[in-house]
Amino acid sequence: MRIRGRVTLAAVLLLALLALVPRAWAGEPGTQLLARIDQVLKVLDDPRLKKPESAQERRQAVRRVAIEILDFEEISRRSLGRHWDARTARERQEFMQLFGDLLERAYIARLETYSGEQIALVGDESVGNRAIVKTKVITRRGAEIPVEYRMLRRGKSWRAYDVVLGGYSLVDSYRAQFDKVIQRTSYRQLVQQVREK
Repeated sequence: MRIRGRVTLAAVLLLALLALVPRAWAGEPGTQLLARIDQVLKVLDDPRLKKPESAQERRQAVRRVAIEILDFEEISRRSLGRHWDARTARERQEFMQLFGDLLERAYIARLETYSGEQIALVGDESVGNRAIVKTKVITRRGAEIPVEYRMLRRGKSWRAYDVVLGGYSLVDSYRAQFDKVIQRTSYRQLVQQVREK
């Protein structure tokens, strides 16, 4: 497999720089994802933004790209699962904001722990407004970890509503945790916990 260029993998829980397989292999969802990953790379490679005093500016720049990569509304809806329908429009908006902030903070924190992993684009497939972009992360020790981005098209833009890392779904994991908190306590307690994190 021919590999070209370096990109950064923007995921809720993972970041990697890599040599990129030729873009001709990617369809529209993969191409859009890789373009946004390139934007992250430019931010991280900017010497001015690498300085400690530029940390806040760097985080804001990365956050702007994260908003283009992740579909926070869909991630929130799927993560809340069966409890979503019982929420009012105001509660849904509040939850999306709080959960989106949590995901962004986790994402940016992962960007700052980059340690030289590589990723290769495996391919993408789409049916209608849904797509899966398949990649694999190659660790420094040579282990390969499959990473899938499950995406939805919103107008002309593709955004990820789930990331599956090594077979584990981000959305499934949060849904199980959220359901457990709501069953044990209440929805308001879940909101408080998300706010505190």
